[in-house]
Parts: sequence; structure tokens; C-alpha cells
Amino acid sequence: MQNFCTLFNSGYLSRGLAMYNSLLRQGGDFHLYIFAFDDACDALLRRLNLTNATIISLHELETPELLAVKSSRTVGEYCWTCTSFTIWHCIHTFSLDHCTYLDADLLFFADPKVLTDEMGEKSVLITAHRYAAQYDQSENSGIYCVQFVTFRNTEEGLAVLAWWMNACLEWCYARFEDGKFGDQKYLDDWTERFTGVHVLEHPGGGIAPWNAVDYACEDADGQLFVRKANAEKVPLVFYHFHDFRYCIDKSFRLTAEQYRLPESMIRLVYSTYIKALSSAETQLVSLDPAAVVHEPPMVLKWIKVSLSRRIQFGLRGRYKNYTKKNALT
Repeated sequence: MQNFCTLFNSGYLSRGLAMYNSLLRQGGDFHLYIFAFDDACDALLRRLNLTNATIISLHELETPELLAVKSSRTVGEYCWTCTSFTIWHCIHTFSLDHCTYLDADLLFFADPKVLTDEMGEKSVLITAHRYAAQYDQSENSGIYCVQFVTFRNTEEGLAVLAWWMNACLEWCYARFEDGKFGDQKYLDDWTERFTGVHVLEHPGGGIAPWNAVDYACEDADGQLFVRKANAEKVPLVFYHFHDFRYCIDKSFRLTAEQYRLPESMIRLVYSTYIKALSSAETQLVSLDPAAVVHEPPMVLKWIKVSLSRRIQFGLRGRYKNYTKKNALT
């Protein structure tokens, strides 16, 4: 069985549920431990009765050490601080042989077992940002991305995890300072600092706005594949929908405006994500009409997408419009 954990609050509830549903669709043997970071999120998740999930409230996770630093950090910074603790909690509370942390804004298009299988006998799996050349932020944001990171319940794996937990307790802020940034820059030297650390090689794990421009995407009988120039195509395993935002007028900003997204990614990957979010919100609203707490209510009407240099809303230029009908069919 694959063991995963994630964390989110009410503002990310539809994203987290969409991710869970995407894992379920892949048909693999998995369990997802969800840390609900506010009471409303916790209550609604429990009402969903998710068959392959365990819901864990924030107070079950919080240690005296975490509570001691909580007031000094923003909500986002505290989530980053807690990430490593969620993995530790799952491994020890549920006697797991391994646990993989997932960012809540991932969507899976294939079974991620192919990624963890790549570890072999190693105890830790990390994923590189693989920045496109024009978007390289390795110096500030880190070589590796805390999006999909696996720890085995071994002496080697737990030593790395304990080091990370202590580092994040000491400093974990959304600013660049002394070679640190959030919980992420700490991973930069793990392959030298520790033994047993494997860097993911599969090209289909970790496609994101900062590297999407390097890939073409295609659909083959319902399975999405990605291909870099002069390379073989491989199944897309997961995409990281970093900075996807709900906007005014029932529209969406697909990602931060500095990133250019290939048309094939918009047409095949982002349209799938919007359908997944819509389905998740239907589940939530069926239980509680007030469950959706993001900025405007998510009723799919259109997506304005710039197919030139930037993806953004509200500016003059060439746009491809996706109507509600086109997005859902």
C-alpha cells in the first residue's frame, strides 16, 4: 500500500478533495492521511466518509514545540513548518513503513507507485523543480520542491526527517534569508549531507508552471503523456497547479503571470483540473451549501487564457475563451 499525507484548510478544501479523487481514479492501493488545518475543514471532511482517507485534526498534530512557534508565523509559514511533522506523525502513529507528503494542489494522471518504486533501497525521495531555463529560481527558492517527498521508516530516513523538523522549528519563513526559504531550501544539500537520498528521475513526476514550457502534452486513448524535445514521451503522473487562483467574474488565473504555459497543457491538463475542482465542489456543496469558501463561488463560466507570452486576466490581447460547456465536456 502507498501511504500519503497532505495538509490544507477550508480555503484549499476543493483542491485537496480533487487530489484525493484523482488518486482514487488511478486504482492503486493507497491511503491518504489528511491534516485538516481548521475546524470547518475537519468537520466537512469527516462527513464525506472518504474510504481511503483518515482525517486528522490540527490539535492531534500540534506538539508543544509547534505551538511555541505558531504565533510567530503566518498561516502559510505555519503550514510549511508543520509539513515534516505530518510525515513523522503518520509514520509513528499509524506504524507505517513509509509516508509520502503531497502538496494539496497536485492532481494525479497516473498511479504514482512508479515514482516511489524508483527509490529502490533508498530511504528518502525528493523531487527537483527542474526549472525551465528562463524561470530558474534555484538560488532563492531551492533546487528541490516540497511537493512529493517520501520517507521510509528506517534509521536513515528518520534521521533526515528529524533534522528537517528541527530546522523548520528554528526557522521557516516566507522570505529569503541566509540561504534559507521556507521549508524548501533545506533540501538543497541533502544528497551530500545524508546517505540514502534519491532524486526522482521520472520526467512525468513534477510538471509545473515553472517547467511546463519545456514539455508538450498529448492524449493517447485517455492517458496523458508528456514529452521534452528530442526525448521519448512518458505518462504524466502528476501536475502541480501552483498559484492557480479563483478570480472575479467566475474566472480563473491559471498561474502566476511570469510563466508561459503551452497550449497543450492548457487544453489537456488545466481543463482536466477545472473539471476535477468542479466535481469536488459538487461533493462539498451537496453536504453544505456554504462549504465553498474561496474568493468567488466556483461556477464554471469561462476561463480567459492568454496564449502569447503570459497567462493573465483583465489585460487586452489575444485570449482563448473556455465556456462552461467546453470546460466540462
